[in-house]
Amino acid sequence: MGHSISRSQFLRGDLRGTRTVMRPPWSGTETSFESLCKGCGKCVEACPEKILLQDKSGLPYVDFRRGECTFCRACVDVCQSKALHLKADNPPWHVNLMIDVSCLAYKGIVCQVCVENCEAGAINTRHQIGGVGVPYVDTDTCTGCGACVATCPSQAISISRRWIYKQYSSSQEVHA
Repeated sequence: MGHSISRSQFLRGDLRGTRTVMRPPWSGTETSFESLCKGCGKCVEACPEKILLQDKSGLPYVDFRRGECTFCRACVDVCQSKALHLKADNPPWHVNLMIDVSCLAYKGIVCQVCVENCEAGAINTRHQIGGVGVPYVDTDTCTGCGACVATCPSQAISISRRWIYKQYSSSQEVHA
């Protein structure tokens, strides 16, 4: 199953398209976003949470270390190029949330910060006999708000885009 990658992904050597930064919500595919976004910075200015920054080429990306996305749609409202666009049937994005081995629970230290900050209830713990509960993520429930990222004391949580491929009669369409 083939997929397209953007010019910048190619130049970065990201031939699989897996090392993309998190673009703002409702940004669609990386290729589509890069072709539409003019790098005006209006979405960065409009973000009340101040989690949007601009990369070297002027394109916006999300830095969850600065806070969470409330999905207020302010970025979409100011986007004149339609690089950010709402569709009735599409969520802001599909994400993979990863908790790596630097998590305090893997070191035997009780920590529930990510669980406590997850309003969607996507992060829970599996209790271990004779040990502390280890967090796990229900990716179908996760909204990708990033509330867990900035609050994690060991910086063990990362979020990346998850691409949903839907097969149609004679072509493929990628939803982000």
